[in-house]
Amino acid sequence: MRTLAVLPAAFLMALVPGSASAYPNPGAVNGDIVVHDPSMIRSSSGQYLLYSTGEGLQLRTSTDRTAFGRSGNAFTTKPGWWKNYSSASDPWAPDISYRGGKYLMYYAVSSFGSNTSAIGLAASTTGQAGSWSDYGIVYTSNSSSDFNAIDPNLFVDDDGKWWLSFGSWWTGIKMIRLDPSTGKQYAGDTTRRSLASRPTGTKAVEAPSIVKRDGYYYLFASYDTCCAGTSSTYKIKVGRATSVTGPYKDRNGVSMLSNGGTPVMESHGRYIGPGGQSILADSDGDLLVYHYYDGQDNGTPKLGVNLLNWSSGWPVAY
Repeated sequence: MRTLAVLPAAFLMALVPGSASAYPNPGAVNGDIVVHDPSMIRSSSGQYLLYSTGEGLQLRTSTDRTAFGRSGNAFTTKPGWWKNYSSASDPWAPDISYRGGKYLMYYAVSSFGSNTSAIGLAASTTGQAGSWSDYGIVYTSNSSSDFNAIDPNLFVDDDGKWWLSFGSWWTGIKMIRLDPSTGKQYAGDTTRRSLASRPTGTKAVEAPSIVKRDGYYYLFASYDTCCAGTSSTYKIKVGRATSVTGPYKDRNGVSMLSNGGTPVMESHGRYIGPGGQSILADSDGDLLVYHYYDGQDNGTPKLGVNLLNWSSGWPVAY
């Protein structure tokens, strides 16, 4: 895996995508890397825990961030409430983090194309497969909602406030404030805020991830269509703001509430439809962790990992 280095300014400018060919290939990974919607964390022992959609939330582990092996599933018993939101009772899009001495995982339960959905929360002292206790429902949407309660992402600000961004299609990416003592919605602030949307044309924006770097909040999101193999048009875009609740704007000053978003990763070569991303701050820099559809393997979804350089004030994958 490539490590973060001090790069000349001219080289960094060359990294700024001007066409699809400017996007880097994923870093080297091997083993069991057929994943969708990956979220990765590094434990105190140095082990990488990678959770993804499927089979009660699949776990893969690695000691070197290159070789990954299957290590079971988060849930061995499905909570009964899942069936109210998905006939398959199969959770999606996990978001793993470590807070207050335990691992937390927000996840979604829904069915494809439906906004009768719920975000759930589970916790574990080890983060390992089969160790998770389900804390139940955090937030829901239904067929009369103008949003979709899927693709959750926890962000904890410097002032200790917890925020959950989420959303897909409909009116786009939303955010609520959470209570750190419960991990669920904060009773003192129940406002549902809007962060990104596409009011004209396709409504396809989802899978938010928020990080803070050098005084700015950066909102990453997946745009266009996933889950269609080599026909997928997924891509990763970003905007930034001076407040966690926005407004988020792209590099050209266009609001993410009005179709804005600066490209971070798009289809190139065999790497089709990158998205479902998460961000991991590792020892050698920030990692962009995502899936793509392999054009040389019948569109099979696979793990992509790249480092991000922030020297321009905007994340550039390399």
